Amino acid sequence: MEFPFDSSIKRMSVVYKKEEDSTLTIFTKGAVERIIDLCTCVGHGKHQEAMTDELKEQVLDQMNLLADQGLRVLAIARKYSSEDIEEHSEIDRVDIEKDLCLLGLAGLYDPPRVETKSAVQACATAGISVHMLTGDHSLTAAAIAREVGIIPKNIGTFPPDVAAAMVKPAAEFEAMSDAEIDALPTLPLVIARCAPQTKVKMIEALHRRSGFVAMTGDGVNDAPSLQRADVGIAMGLNGSDVAKSASDIVLTDDNFVSIVNAIEEGRRMFENIQKFVLHLLATNVGEVILLVCGLGFQDNLGYSVFPLPPLSILWINMLTSSFPAFGLGKEKAASGVMRRPPHDNKKGIFAWQIIVDMVVYGVAMGACTLTTFVFIVYGPGQDGLGDDCNKAYNASCDVVFRARATVFVELTWMILIAAWEFKSLRRSMFALDPNNTTSRFPFFKDVYENQFLFWSVVLGALSVFPAVYIPGLNTTVFKHKGISWELAIAVVCVIIFVTGIEAWKLVKHNMGWFADAETEGVRNNGGTGRVSLKQGIFIIAKAVTRTRREDQSAHEKEKVKSKCNEPSARIKEEV
Repeated sequence: MEFPFDSSIKRMSVVYKKEEDSTLTIFTKGAVERIIDLCTCVGHGKHQEAMTDELKEQVLDQMNLLADQGLRVLAIARKYSSEDIEEHSEIDRVDIEKDLCLLGLAGLYDPPRVETKSAVQACATAGISVHMLTGDHSLTAAAIAREVGIIPKNIGTFPPDVAAAMVKPAAEFEAMSDAEIDALPTLPLVIARCAPQTKVKMIEALHRRSGFVAMTGDGVNDAPSLQRADVGIAMGLNGSDVAKSASDIVLTDDNFVSIVNAIEEGRRMFENIQKFVLHLLATNVGEVILLVCGLGFQDNLGYSVFPLPPLSILWINMLTSSFPAFGLGKEKAASGVMRRPPHDNKKGIFAWQIIVDMVVYGVAMGACTLTTFVFIVYGPGQDGLGDDCNKAYNASCDVVFRARATVFVELTWMILIAAWEFKSLRRSMFALDPNNTTSRFPFFKDVYENQFLFWSVVLGALSVFPAVYIPGLNTTVFKHKGISWELAIAVVCVIIFVTGIEAWKLVKHNMGWFADAETEGVRNNGGTGRVSLKQGIFIIAKAVTRTRREDQSAHEKEKVKSKCNEPSARIKEEV
């Protein structure tokens, strides 16, 4: 029969029966401090002796030595019994797991994946705190946590209260009240010998500190905490069905790095949605300003003259600006996306930077196009709004139709160029990648990187020429006509618009406006209880392994050397 592992008592047992004499052999393994309390003796055969307090201290010292090297330590005990127990009978395990004899300790090293340390470092720089809740011993958990960088190697340099709060046994953490936990300078980064309720209590503590919690787990006992977390993540390969059903996400590769990659992808999508929304709304603001102000232009018959006819607006919104907006949705993640703190979930997509940029860029578009329309209609040469130019072309509408064509070209180009500018909300369009050190002018490389966006802008810019210059299509459909010197005005205004955007980005950077969107790393502000940690690596286990290999290698060399002094026949015989 088998008594399965129970997280509350930290042990499991199996019972075997010999067919010859029907004697029972009970093997028990589990947490060292739990097993030795059930043992009355230690050793095997002639080396067996009674368990004493002094022996218990020696066993615990040996356990600490192994655990301090990052090994998971199990105690293994055995007992012989002549009781008559039926197979799979409902016998109390307490009656079986007593009066054991300790055989020894087993130290198991389960090395973390090579990429885990870099993933934990990425989380730290992204403002994401990684906490490890495990059933291992405190020393084992702390050693593994140091190896992957969850806790710093130089923990002694922190204030005593902070260092003491980083690693806690579950018994101590569970004994604390909510007020005592909230008073800690930082929540424990490592909690050892965890029970299911310990993880739930930790999640509640994180929630009280306004944390957004993602919990990973694979066992049946993890189901309550997976449900309580904001995002439950179960292991797909080694996870239990209960854990998978209780979680929101299932990792198919059981790799922590996949979680970090998902965070990076989520941030990329969030920023791209912001760029998409900014592009469309800034365009609409510019068009609204142009059209609303255009109501003030009245012709000789008292009708308001449209600076842009309805079909031109539909053409811009549906064909010209839509594809660049879609292209912004295909932007890759910015190089510094994982060096920024998490965004404020309450603000969502419409952060203040998006709202202000929408107004600034929209006003700039509207002002430039409106100025162009006024300059052509009332500037040098023939002027006037003509007679009833909204319906059809006549001789008096020549100036209005030319002004409309210029505004159409100018607004289209502004919207297209703005898509390149919105690849970054704060960096210049001419230096989008802060890590680029190979090129002094990387503009063409940066804009061509997203080929969908690049060709959307290029083809959209060329599409204005058929609409402006094809006879019949221009005057009858779009209510404008071909232009000549007016193209220079459109080009100049586009340059002014781009210069204005670059100046606005520079002002935002120099004045520190909306700087929270670019803050890198984890900020150490005691108000949130978040502590900035330097990543460390624990190498004792690797050093021990290396020393053993060196000793073994030296032994082999000595053995070969001694054999070289033997007769050749003896060497051939052994070979």
